[in-house]
Amino acid sequence: MPVLILLSQTTTAQKMLTLDEAIATALQNNFNIQLSKNDSAVAALDYSYRNAAFLPSVNANLSGLYRNNNQNQKFSDGTQRKLNDIRSNNYAASVDLNWVIFDGLKMFATRDKLKEIVQLGSLEIKQQIVSTIADVITNYYAIVKQKQQLKAIDEQINLNKERVKLAAYKLDIGVGAKPDVLQSKVDLNAQKAAYLNEETKMAKLRETLNQIINIKPGTNYVVSDTILIDMNVSLGDIQQGLDTQNPDLLLAQKNIDIAKLILKERKADLFPTVSLSAGYDFNRTNNKATVNPFQPLFSRNYGRNIGFNISIPIFNHFNTKRLIRQSQLDIQYRQLLFDNQKSMVSLQVLNAYKDYELQKKALALEEENILLAEENVNIVFQVYKLNSTTLIQLKEAQNSLQEAQTRLINARYNTKLAEIALRKLKGEIIK
Repeated sequence: MPVLILLSQTTTAQKMLTLDEAIATALQNNFNIQLSKNDSAVAALDYSYRNAAFLPSVNANLSGLYRNNNQNQKFSDGTQRKLNDIRSNNYAASVDLNWVIFDGLKMFATRDKLKEIVQLGSLEIKQQIVSTIADVITNYYAIVKQKQQLKAIDEQINLNKERVKLAAYKLDIGVGAKPDVLQSKVDLNAQKAAYLNEETKMAKLRETLNQIINIKPGTNYVVSDTILIDMNVSLGDIQQGLDTQNPDLLLAQKNIDIAKLILKERKADLFPTVSLSAGYDFNRTNNKATVNPFQPLFSRNYGRNIGFNISIPIFNHFNTKRLIRQSQLDIQYRQLLFDNQKSMVSLQVLNAYKDYELQKKALALEEENILLAEENVNIVFQVYKLNSTTLIQLKEAQNSLQEAQTRLINARYNTKLAEIALRKLKGEIIK
């Protein structure tokens, strides 16, 4: 049953959902992770019976036959024998053992293939976990971004309220103008409408996160106020060990290993198959009457048997040769896929790191710019109070501040996205 990890209480009726709690809940509840684990469990079940291929097969057979016949026989000397309502019964039982002791080492290749399939399932789970955690972090910080955006709009609303009061006051004392009051009210309503719009976006993002971590729709909570960014990710650390850590490369390499074992299975069909057989048979026949004097009224046979069988492949329409060639081509194909995937991952790492560096620079620029915009608004607002500037100049300063706040919020979020992309390529996002 999907559950939400217990959240710490806040001063409001809602609860605080931390990023760690969101990740923990997703790891427990997420549907895609559960599906991957189920697929892996099936492979693990097959592997648990891996040694059964080395054991003999044993079958028990039991049969019974009841007859009621009429017989009429004529012989070459002219005699005739006729008997009606002849009843007979026959019971047969056997226990048979068949043990393949050599099949070209195919059973060993099959056992190793099952082991590789189990490891493939584990890698698929890890890939899904990495992807899910990346989705959780992305959506969680998207909600934080909207929370910061709402806070910025709220600051604009408070500033516009002050404008309305100031414009109305100036009008009352005869140094203001009616259009300034009206324009201030229009701007205030526009900010309130923007707040409602952003609030709706935040609610939608919350529902998206609820679906990812698989909790009840409509569950409300508050999130952190800050987007935490690692500003010290280095390209060398990401590139080091990509072959052994990137989930896509690990899966591609594991598929190559499985394809090689399938080739071994196919080549095993070129060798003879040697098997041993043993059994115990019991057969009992009881006839109430017989027309043929040489036919026994009662017969019982039982005893042990043992033997061997050697099957030597000679010609099967080149089917084995065709399957071997298919396996060889499949290995080549999967090797090309791996090389192509490796090249793509290397390119993705380089591009993601360039984007990461760009976003860090943009963030630093916007952090500097927001200070300038805030100072500019404060100066223009004070000058407007002294009636030494126009409403248009104040509105322009406000718009500049609003744009700077939006750019700063987006720069923080985009930098975090760039960091997530790098760590996802590395496959270490679950650390």
